[in-house]
Amino acid sequence: MPEVFIRDMHESDLPAVLEIERISFTVPWSASSFLNELHNLYSITKVAILEDNVIGYICAHHIIDESYILNLAVHPDFRRGGIATKLVKEVLSELEGKGCRFIYLEVRVSNLVARNFYSRLGFKEVGVRKNYYTSPGEDAIIMMREL
Repeated sequence: MPEVFIRDMHESDLPAVLEIERISFTVPWSASSFLNELHNLYSITKVAILEDNVIGYICAHHIIDESYILNLAVHPDFRRGGIATKLVKEVLSELEGKGCRFIYLEVRVSNLVARNFYSRLGFKEVGVRKNYYTSPGEDAIIMMREL
């Protein structure tokens, strides 16, 4: 398989990003949500590229020494191939360079695949946000990693 590389997200990537988002989540982000992240000075937005095609993406925020992974998805045809790991590691490296010391995220209580994935990357479960998700309603596990 040709090599996957990670680069900054561009507005021209949004059609592919939105399609992956729609396939991946019951309540997908809108185009305006992604545009807001693209133009936010505190956001990091990356895409995974394979043969000129977007196959995954990640969005994160950083504020002083804390950061948050807001959104991460890989097209179903390319899951379980290390793409999400590559995206997260790229963002962790960039955040560390910006002086971030902690990174947080939320994940559905029922999403054991995601919880295990983040645990393998060094994230710890540190709390619960009651009724955080809708469609269906569900609590979120708060996960954190020190950088």
